[in-house]
Amino acid sequence: MNYQEIKNNEQIKTYIQQADLALSALGFTEHSFAHVTLVAEKTGYILSTLGYPERTIELAKIAGYLHDIGNLVNRVDHSQSGAIMAFRILDHLKFPPEEIGQIVSAIGNHDEGTGVPVSALAAALIIADKSDVRRNRVRNQDTSSFDIHDRVNYSVTKSELKINEAHTLIKLKLSVDTHYSSVMDYFEIFLQRMVLCRKAAEKLGLQFKLMINEQQLI
Repeated sequence: MNYQEIKNNEQIKTYIQQADLALSALGFTEHSFAHVTLVAEKTGYILSTLGYPERTIELAKIAGYLHDIGNLVNRVDHSQSGAIMAFRILDHLKFPPEEIGQIVSAIGNHDEGTGVPVSALAAALIIADKSDVRRNRVRNQDTSSFDIHDRVNYSVTKSELKINEAHTLIKLKLSVDTHYSSVMDYFEIFLQRMVLCRKAAEKLGLQFKLMINEQQLI
């Protein structure tokens, strides 16, 4: 079974939709199909660019697509509950144990609170997830009532994640409209995530660089 078949699975679609509804009720930014598809594709891009085998890339994209379903249970420890949910789903779909193990481990380690880049899959998933900052993730349309997460996401007008040709560094390049948020706001909520991205990049043999408005910050 491949990534496209996972994307087309109605049961999985339902869990992703309901997890996002739960987060919407809590006031979180978008975590629905746009987010998980983008994360899946970026996870695949990272491992593909670095020359990993096709099946490993496919498993990485599946991990990216399933990584946030644990929000259906609770936002707290959602990476671990999501890993358990993914285990049950993939086991029922007859995935081999060695593939389930890789996917579940990556999902269970993607969150900055407890996550560690224990494998190439986990490392790529961490970077792909933490780099998804963009204006259209903000649900709240009233700019006067934005919290800091709304302000930071809304301020990002362009986001680009690229590995250089020499495969020595991975760069997250953001264009930030400082009318809505300062660069310091970004660091206030994302510093822990960026530190985890740096560790994840090191796991993949890369340096991690963050650039905001053409200025290198990490």
